[in-house]
Order: sequence, then structure tokens, then C-alpha cells
Amino acid sequence: MVIRDVRTRILDAAEELFAGRGFEGTPTAVIAKLAKVRRDSIVDYFPHKIDVLVALVDERTHIEESRGVDAVPGDLTATLRRLARGLPLRASPSMRRILFREADTHGSVKERLTRLNGELVSRARFALGLALPGARGDAARLEVAAATFAAILLYQENLCQLTGHQIDPDAVAELIAHSLV
Repeated sequence: MVIRDVRTRILDAAEELFAGRGFEGTPTAVIAKLAKVRRDSIVDYFPHKIDVLVALVDERTHIEESRGVDAVPGDLTATLRRLARGLPLRASPSMRRILFREADTHGSVKERLTRLNGELVSRARFALGLALPGARGDAARLEVAAATFAAILLYQENLCQLTGHQIDPDAVAELIAHSLV
């Protein structure tokens, strides 16, 4: 067995368990059992359980570097749809649940979630400004629209898990676009 495989199995098991039970509700012995490794193996890679959470957040939630926004001048709906499809957050649904669940009690998780939200709001605000140049003077409305759009995109996995309802990003894009014109 390759060493990397053990570490990956530990992180895979922790991701599944933290998403379902939470960090506090998941003993390292349960992580070891699901990962099919000795409990000592976890300590070899992660001296403290918090190190497992930090590694998950650092390695499995990635904010892509800012790139050009693909705005459609005059078409807010198309611009927001494109933005939703180009979401800069690369994280599984379970990692998104972990981010929201653990942000209240773990500073590094809160910091990552804050950065993700800030990046999404910034991109949405910029895209809306490009798509609706005349609205640039109405910065407050664009800010609210961008923040709403970002919140829905970030929170949709949690809402789906809680209610079973999937939010259609295209419908959200259309709703926000209509509110701005």
C-alpha cells in the first residue's frame, strides 16, 4: 500500500463522517474504522483530530484564482447563469456541509467560508456591473443582488440536505436579474 493511499483514505472517511455527524460527533476511532487503517495511522499523519479538519478544508475546498468574467452586456440573466456555471468553489457537497457546520466553532473553517463568500460576491458584483453598465451608480442594489446570489450558490447544498429541494441556479439568476431592471 502506498503511503498516500492511507492519508487519502483517512481524509475520505473523515469527510464523510464530519459531513454526517459533525467534527465533535466523530471519534478518530470511527474514522480509522471507516478508512480501514489502524488508529495509530491517523496520528502518524494528523497528530490531533483538528489537523484532519484543517487538512480537509485546506485541500478539498479550493477557490480558483480570479479569471475574467464572461458577462453578456444587457443580459443579466445570462451573465448570472454563466457565473453560476463557472462557480469558483471547488468542493464536494459534503465539504460544503462541513464548512457551514464547523464555521461557528473552528476559526480556520470560518476564514475559508468567509473567503469563499467574499470571492463569490466580488465576482457577481463585477459581472452585474459589466452586464448592466448603467446600474454602476446603484452600487447598493448591485451589492445586495451579488450577496444574495453568492449566498444561494454557497448554501444550496445545505438546503437540499435539509429539505430535499434543489435550487435551480438558472431560476435564481432570472429572479435576481428581473429585480435589477
